[in-house]
Amino acid sequence: MGRYFTESDTKEKMEIFNVKPSEISKAKSLSNKNKGRVKAIKYTKGANFIKKRKSSDPFPGRKPVDPAKVEEHARGDKVEVKKIKTKFKQREQQRREQHIQFAVEQSARAEILLAEEAGFLQGDEDQEFTGQISQAEIKRAVDEESAAKSFDLNLPQFGPYKMAYTRNGKYLLIGGRRGHIAAFDWNSKSLMCEINAMESVHAVRWLHTENLFAVAQKKWTYVYDNQGIEIHCIKKMNNVTHLEYLPYHFLLAGANDTGNLFWLDVSVGKIVKDTYTRMGRLDVMCQNPSNAALVLGHSKGTVTMWTPNMQEPAAKMLAHRQPVRSVAVDRSGNYLATSATDKTLKIWDIRAFKCLQEYRIGSGAASMKFSQKNLLAITFGNQVEVFQNPTQGNIMYPYLKHKVFKTVSELDFCPYEDVLGIGHGSGFSSILVPGSGEPNFDALEANPYQTVKQRKEAEVKMLLDKIPSELITLDGDSLTGVDVPTLQETIEERNKKIFVKPSNIEFDPRHKMKGKGGSAKRHLIRKTVIADARRSNLKADLEAREDHREGLSKKPAPVYKNVLDRFR
Repeated sequence: MGRYFTESDTKEKMEIFNVKPSEISKAKSLSNKNKGRVKAIKYTKGANFIKKRKSSDPFPGRKPVDPAKVEEHARGDKVEVKKIKTKFKQREQQRREQHIQFAVEQSARAEILLAEEAGFLQGDEDQEFTGQISQAEIKRAVDEESAAKSFDLNLPQFGPYKMAYTRNGKYLLIGGRRGHIAAFDWNSKSLMCEINAMESVHAVRWLHTENLFAVAQKKWTYVYDNQGIEIHCIKKMNNVTHLEYLPYHFLLAGANDTGNLFWLDVSVGKIVKDTYTRMGRLDVMCQNPSNAALVLGHSKGTVTMWTPNMQEPAAKMLAHRQPVRSVAVDRSGNYLATSATDKTLKIWDIRAFKCLQEYRIGSGAASMKFSQKNLLAITFGNQVEVFQNPTQGNIMYPYLKHKVFKTVSELDFCPYEDVLGIGHGSGFSSILVPGSGEPNFDALEANPYQTVKQRKEAEVKMLLDKIPSELITLDGDSLTGVDVPTLQETIEERNKKIFVKPSNIEFDPRHKMKGKGGSAKRHLIRKTVIADARRSNLKADLEAREDHREGLSKKPAPVYKNVLDRFR
């Protein structure tokens, strides 16, 4: 316990604690400054000396950030402020760069709060590889909440099933080929709606929220709400075989069996583009999540990439010698996986259109999907295999294997969960794939636990941040770059034009007698005379410039010694 000296201390207490009068005077002066409280000098019971409290911080300033973490969150090279013309714009850009740098540092600092980590399966000491581990063993090893995420829906009378998860991974939509459509919260198993379309269902897809979803039926495409009520019937999107939704552009993309590709803006209900590809039936399609381009696979072994602002494919390459059965693009948008009927699986680098890896699988993969942590799931027949990091190097064995009851029609990884959903001929299956989902979600991007109010605010924000369809391009850096050829053409056209600087004419009207001419009248006379003189001088300068240009453009006629010299 410690105490401070105050004015009530007597000489007796000073003698007991062996305190000198000079030290008491110092304490009194400090007490006057601090309004009766002395913070700097104190004594401890039983001690014969006085300590001064240290106020200095051994670690001043903010904690430094790891440069490697800052580099991960960096947003590219900085803008060269010196190349900006005006000083006002230079200062404005400097403030913008400071805000960007502050955001990058804050993101790097916040990584310590991301306590969750992705965990993968590892074999034991007996060299057991993870492909031998069954779902029953995984369910016994995990907690009850995680084990409940692995389940089967036995619906053999309506299959095969197509399926889709919402962006936050909370809701699941399934559609059977014979007309059964159901939307529900797959965690709590609470049903949102269940309807029978009374006709065949070819594809299902959620829109920007869980309140709306699109279904490609036998002839037309329909939009339903979360109660199963039909909202729209889109007759222009007919005979659709596959659907994709571009969340940042509010575009619903569909491909039909006659070779047409549609882009529908769901915010205004308008067909943005209807492209006839002239490549036959389109039933193999996926989207590139980094630039929103559509990737199509064709029966002649080619893979094309399409954007709504081009009539021809933005890119086209020969991927296989046999028909392409499925395509998939990873989360970064840099790698493309393709499979064909010749039992080959290839990994491509989209940036260089170069094949990195080629694998032989049991059969042509009917469906493929990349997870958020770069796991690739493929299916052939009734078997599903998951490969770990297929884009990083040559893999020898699958990470996981699983067999279902009937032939698999579609599969997809659940966002932010270690779950793989499988739609097959006998219903739907959900299996556990450890390490497949992103463990830390961004609540401003996709929040699995959002409330009704948060969902409404997020929907308004998405509409305000909507990206026009004209900005969809393969090269995302081209939006921030300079179109050098077009700029050069503009400069050349501008140089072709004739610019004549008006001549400087000085004229001052003569001063008249008092009352004969005022300052306003003299200014009007001066302005009129100068305008007439400049007009006449400009006309003469233009004629001289044209004569000079015509003289330069006219080349002297060549002189030939022989008549046949002109054919040399």
